[in-house]
Amino acid sequence: MISTHLLRNAAIAFVSAITFVTSTYAAAPMVKTSAPGYYRVMLGDFEVTALSDGTVPLPMDKILVGITPADFDKAIKKYHLNNPIDTSVNAYLINTGSKLVMVDSGAGSFFGPTLGKLVASLKAAGYQPEQVDEIYITHMHGDHIGGLSANGAMVFPNAVVRADKHDADYWLSQSNMDKAPADSKDGFAHAMTAFAPYMTADKFKTFNGDTELVPGIKAVSTYGHTPGHTIYAVESKGQKLILWGDLMHVASVQFDNPSVAVHFDSDNKAAIAERKKAYAKAAKEGYLIGSAHLSFPGLGYLHTEGKGYGWVPVNYVAIP
Repeated sequence: MISTHLLRNAAIAFVSAITFVTSTYAAAPMVKTSAPGYYRVMLGDFEVTALSDGTVPLPMDKILVGITPADFDKAIKKYHLNNPIDTSVNAYLINTGSKLVMVDSGAGSFFGPTLGKLVASLKAAGYQPEQVDEIYITHMHGDHIGGLSANGAMVFPNAVVRADKHDADYWLSQSNMDKAPADSKDGFAHAMTAFAPYMTADKFKTFNGDTELVPGIKAVSTYGHTPGHTIYAVESKGQKLILWGDLMHVASVQFDNPSVAVHFDSDNKAAIAERKKAYAKAAKEGYLIGSAHLSFPGLGYLHTEGKGYGWVPVNYVAIP
């Protein structure tokens, strides 16, 4: 017969062992980082890779124009968000089979340590900066151009960079910088810094309005957010993707109410008109959308929903 004393000691030993194992596993440190951000889809014969430059918390209640504080709070709570809103900064890589084209370049060092991750995402996606043939800029705000250069050198040494002439004439003008308010001068300085090495190497080219840049990729003017804001239409085998740049910023607010603008639009009225036109066309035609500040990967479809619009993100597919 087993004594009560032995049973008690065995029970204590068992509990101690379980406690040790549990505490050992629980003591593992939290990693607190995510994997490099890329997501790949096929568009006809084209391979499209969304690239994350990171996220940045933005006080959208101070940035948005045309919405009351009460309506703003209601809108973001519907989507389980808190303000400041962690906002994605996305770029897109299109491999046409003959050209490797990138749309926008992220923020580089212009916006702090939570951004500037585009090159790491690019490499994780299986590409190197030297392989990029062309870079198309939606507009010259710092979070779209900062990744072009670092320490005065081209990050993408073999790429030709292209942007609408209206944006280039505005943001790369020393005269405009001199006339700008003190709190706006950094925007001009950032543009001049980002583009300088490409201009020196004769690798910066402008276009004017709607322009086919390579077969299957066309620039479409949507002036308003900036003087030369441009979206890009990508088409292959009857499939279409429109890359919106900054036609919109806050999904939780601006899909329900496209009339809400942002205070750093060059022309609020024109930007709102372009957004409404783009929303209506996307909902009617049903093509794929990619947007710089939609939650990564920022790819999905738009449909009408009540007086506004609803967003359907792309279905996740694990590609071998």
